[in-house]
Amino acid sequence: MRNTKFLISSLFAGAVMLGQSSKIAPELQGAGATGNVSVIVTYDHPPTDADHQKVIGRGGTHFGTFQSVPGGSYSMPASAVADLANDASVVHISVDHPIAPKLDYVTAATNTANPTSGQTASQLFGVNGSGIGVAVIDSGVQPSSEFGSRIVYAQDFTGGNGQDLYGHGTHIAGIIAGGGTASHCNSCTRSLQGMAPNANIVSLRVLDVNGASSDSIVISAIDAAISLKSIYNIRVINLSLGRPIAESYTVDPLCQAAEAAWKAGIVVVVAAGNDGRINVDGNYGYGTINAPANDPYVLTVGVMKTLDTYTRTDDSLASYSSKGPSYIDWVAKPDLVAPGNLVVSVLASPTSTLAAALPENLITTNYYNSRGSSTADSTVYWMLSGTSMAAGAVTGAVADLLQAQPKLTPDQVKARLMKTAYKTFPTSTVATDPTTGISYVDYYDALSRGAGYLDLLAALQSSATATGSALSPITAFNTSTNKPYLQFNSASTWAEAGTTGTFAPASVWGTSALGASNVVLSTSSALSVNWASSAAWGTSAAWGTSAAWGTSAAWGTSTTSGGAAANAVSAIVNAVVSAVTGSSSASSSSATTGTSKPIVDPTLAGEN
Repeated sequence: MRNTKFLISSLFAGAVMLGQSSKIAPELQGAGATGNVSVIVTYDHPPTDADHQKVIGRGGTHFGTFQSVPGGSYSMPASAVADLANDASVVHISVDHPIAPKLDYVTAATNTANPTSGQTASQLFGVNGSGIGVAVIDSGVQPSSEFGSRIVYAQDFTGGNGQDLYGHGTHIAGIIAGGGTASHCNSCTRSLQGMAPNANIVSLRVLDVNGASSDSIVISAIDAAISLKSIYNIRVINLSLGRPIAESYTVDPLCQAAEAAWKAGIVVVVAAGNDGRINVDGNYGYGTINAPANDPYVLTVGVMKTLDTYTRTDDSLASYSSKGPSYIDWVAKPDLVAPGNLVVSVLASPTSTLAAALPENLITTNYYNSRGSSTADSTVYWMLSGTSMAAGAVTGAVADLLQAQPKLTPDQVKARLMKTAYKTFPTSTVATDPTTGISYVDYYDALSRGAGYLDLLAALQSSATATGSALSPITAFNTSTNKPYLQFNSASTWAEAGTTGTFAPASVWGTSALGASNVVLSTSSALSVNWASSAAWGTSAAWGTSAAWGTSAAWGTSTTSGGAAANAVSAIVNAVVSAVTGSSSASSSSATTGTSKPIVDPTLAGEN
């Protein structure tokens, strides 16, 4: 695998101007990169050898061609990018970004299994994911008795042998489809079974031993999932990975690949990101959604904490869960929230990179077996936290729902889960980092909790079937009333439902989606602000190469309150917080860090 880790920092060094063009990603314009850059070039047709030669003739190298988007991945001299953009067949040139990863309580919180009554979704509806193929695009899935023979296909896009050397993908797969075998015994006190314990797993490894990857590698895996769909009945893809948004989803090849899978009939579930503690300009972590979670097609998932109880009435948002609106396009995300904090699932190996780095996340066998040891670590299960885990819970729920109702389309699945989500939340909660003692305030609105908390049983009991698309709305702002609102695509099921239909926005997001006193649900564009065209946020941000998602999105110090995008987010946040709390300013009561970086890596550490 070629080295892409140097890429981002090198883009902002040097003095050679690349030239201004709408065909060139903002990161490549005006900053002046030297040396070679890794890029994804999209064309107005599927690329041919002649197209590849145009890059090679400019000193470049062709690495691969995609199926889901009409383009390919290349390395080429930075000085030749502008010249290539002049070619009439070139539609866009993007950076090939580096990418990083982002149960018993889980199944109880999502109404999948009730530990008191003993009723499960499987018993009530006869579902356990049987016959459904789930593509886990991650660090690989290690063969285990927890999966039996249900890893039906594996492919390694990193040049390795398919083994999960990082330890992230196996944990995700366990949440989705772990059998809980080692926790099923006469003396076992917990069932560590996944959401869809009989689903089949298609393991597509894209994250290396350090959890690193690139756009082009992930796109290649998405291509594979699409091509394998009919062979393994792949109905859902899990993408518990991401990176900062660099350009509009409409031209971002990673987002476009995710859309291609969606349009091919595959539900794409994506983790929102773990940057909710990043407090740019006192914005409470709003505006921190990662890519490709920013795409309006995909089902984007934020994270809740179960607080080690089986009831969900005391559950709360994790302070690190990324919040909308998305940078550049202002898409209202996440779509749902689900349990993902301090989740016990399958351990790839005690020697995997994550397990070796986080010995405190290993659990002893008496955690699930009353006859187990209080000192010996389990070789089967361990604990991780993040929106990655929450996405896994939703992916498993999708597999169960599709087993029960296989004719549902991706849009119908997304709309059903959003419509039936549990919507009872407090006004706000405070989370305290156990390591630093620093407190963070979370408010419960459409940009933090989406349409609500995953409720599988309610989704299975429902017969509501959407007829339009389930595109996530855009967040807009009425400057006359100082109130934000959600603006819906006219072809969406939300717009078609009007104010009284089954999928009417008020019944999906709630009438107080962006604050109890706000008129927030609208299909009108008359009062919206076109922030996308004036947004300057992020062009000067330097992202690190840390493989642990949560430390890789450190905003640059030059991102100030004077930026157009920062002002836009501030306008939304101030209005939302004002409506929820009665306070007139977000900055007066923002998360108490006052910093632009997460204090710890919550993907790994979790929070109490």
